[in-house]
Amino acid sequence: MTIALLLAGSGVLSAQTNDLDLNAALDAAQQFARQNLDPDVARALQDVDREKVRDFLNQYQDCLRGDYVLDVGQLQDAANAILPLLDAREETRPYAAWLRERLDYFEAANDLKPPVSPPPQPGKPAPSPVNPAYKAERELWIKKVSARPWPKGATDVVPAMKAVFADEKVPPELVWLAEVESGFDRRAESPAGALGMFQLMPATAKQFGLSLWPRDQRRDPDIAARAAAKQLRDLYHQFGDWRLAVAAYNCGGGTVEKALKRHHATSFADIAPHLPAETQMYVPKVEATILRREGKELETLPAPTM
Repeated sequence: MTIALLLAGSGVLSAQTNDLDLNAALDAAQQFARQNLDPDVARALQDVDREKVRDFLNQYQDCLRGDYVLDVGQLQDAANAILPLLDAREETRPYAAWLRERLDYFEAANDLKPPVSPPPQPGKPAPSPVNPAYKAERELWIKKVSARPWPKGATDVVPAMKAVFADEKVPPELVWLAEVESGFDRRAESPAGALGMFQLMPATAKQFGLSLWPRDQRRDPDIAARAAAKQLRDLYHQFGDWRLAVAAYNCGGGTVEKALKRHHATSFADIAPHLPAETQMYVPKVEATILRREGKELETLPAPTM
C-alpha cells in the first residue's frame, strides 16, 4: 500500500492539490495506519528517518528549481544515502522509484564541473557561476546513456505505448520520456505529486480526462501514455520545436515562453542556461535516451499531424 492510498483513506489527499509534502504525508499515513491498519505498517512508517528525507528533498528542490546546474552535484552523497531509506519500506518505495531515475543528474552535474576553478582576484567580487553549454551537456548525456540496457519492464509496455502515441499522431519514439521520468515504474511518485510512468501532475491528468479517484489512472500505462502524448502534441503546437516541447513538459510552458521572450530567443540551446537546472539536464537526457533506444535525433522527429 502506498502513501497515496493511505492518505486517500485518511481523507487528507485532495485531487485538487499539485503539492505533496513528504513529511506531512508520512505523518498522516502513520496516524491512519495506527487507527486502521496492522501495527506493522505503523511501525514501518515510524522507522523512516523523515528528518533526513525532508532535508534532502528540500535541498533537492532548491537546487533543481534553481538555474545553476553544478549546484546539483553537491547532493550526490545525500541522494545515495536517502535512497535506501525510501527503498526499505513499501510505503515510501514510490518516492524511491522517483529518486532512482534522478541519481544520474547528480553524477552529471559533478562530471560537468571544470577540473580547476580559477582563483579569485584580490579586490574583485567572485565571478558569477556559468552554466555548462547545452552542447557539452548533450555530449555528456549521450556518453552516459550509450551503454544502458532497456529498463526493466519496458519490453512489456513500450509496444502498446507506441501504438497509443501513433494514434495521437505523435512520434512514437517519444514514449522514451517514460524511461527518463520513471524508468517505466508505474509506482513512481514525486514529492510534488507527479505520479506514474509519465509523472503526470494531478492538474495535468484532470486536464486530459484522467480520473484520480477511486483509482488513479496515472498508474495505468496506456491511459497515462495517451495523456502524455496529448500534452506533448499541445506543447509542440505551442512552440513548433520538440526540444522546446520536451523542456515545457518538464518545467511548464509558461516558464519556457517567458525565457524565449526575455532572451529574444527561438531555440532551446539559446535559453537552456536560463531554465531550471533540472530542465537543462532533462532535455539532453531525453535526446540521448531516444538516440540510444531508436537511433533517431529528437530534432528530426516529425511534427504531430493533428
